[in-house]
Amino acid sequence: MNIISKEKINKGWSNDTKYCITDENNLKYLLRVSPNEEYYKKLDEFKYMCECDRNNVKMCKPIEIGKSDEGVYSIQSWIDGVDALDYIPTLSDDEQYQYGIIAGKELKKIHLIKAPSDTPNWETKFNQKVDCKIKKYLECSLKYEKGNLFIKYINENRHLLHNRPNFFQHGDYHIGNMMINKEKELVIIDFNRFDFGDPWEEFNRIVWCVQASKMFAKGMVDGYFNQNVPDKFWRLLALYISSNALSSLPWAVAFGEKEINTMLKHAKDILSWYKDMKEYIPNWYTN
Repeated sequence: MNIISKEKINKGWSNDTKYCITDENNLKYLLRVSPNEEYYKKLDEFKYMCECDRNNVKMCKPIEIGKSDEGVYSIQSWIDGVDALDYIPTLSDDEQYQYGIIAGKELKKIHLIKAPSDTPNWETKFNQKVDCKIKKYLECSLKYEKGNLFIKYINENRHLLHNRPNFFQHGDYHIGNMMINKEKELVIIDFNRFDFGDPWEEFNRIVWCVQASKMFAKGMVDGYFNQNVPDKFWRLLALYISSNALSSLPWAVAFGEKEINTMLKHAKDILSWYKDMKEYIPNWYTN
């Protein structure tokens, strides 16, 4: 590809350096550059993005990967549009819900991809992960009001992890990693946090969707399950959201007051949705 212009993009939490590049045909692409030590991880990311593309996921399409003087580079299709986070909340309730339905159906396509056969047992892996999160939370200089309720819910519901399957995960699936293109279509971006595990854990970021649009969040669940949501999903989602909430506060401390206040608000909202973890179906879905 003959690049004639390159413009740096200063958005997102990724460690990748991102550019909007233009080729000799005046076509735009997204260029991501990562440290050389991430080469094999980036190869896997590219491979699984290709599989998602073959499953017709509406997404930033993988085009090329390789090494350069700057590091590992990958080129993806350029999404000409707006951030879903900015656009969707401006719509009617029904339109927000319909975009949520689409997001749920796209996630279902992502979860068609099985994890590698050597992927660790999910129950063992997640229990180790959540034990680490609880430890870091208890050692953190800050605490949530009623944060112990998250720990209590997790410990009382760990048995739900038994026999949960392992599939490919986008890794950071929420409205902030979606765009609306010029054709008003929802497009999924940022696969750089991909992982393998229980596909239902992927909903642990739905907190961000609810904050932006409750109707979108509701639609995402209904779209994924084709309007037939299993009871066990809600019980597990409350566990996964509780786990995420615990790890968010120690993470935020390193980034300062703004992020700390965001996570304090999230925790307060979560406890409100679940009536202090006495209920397992959040009121943003039932109301």
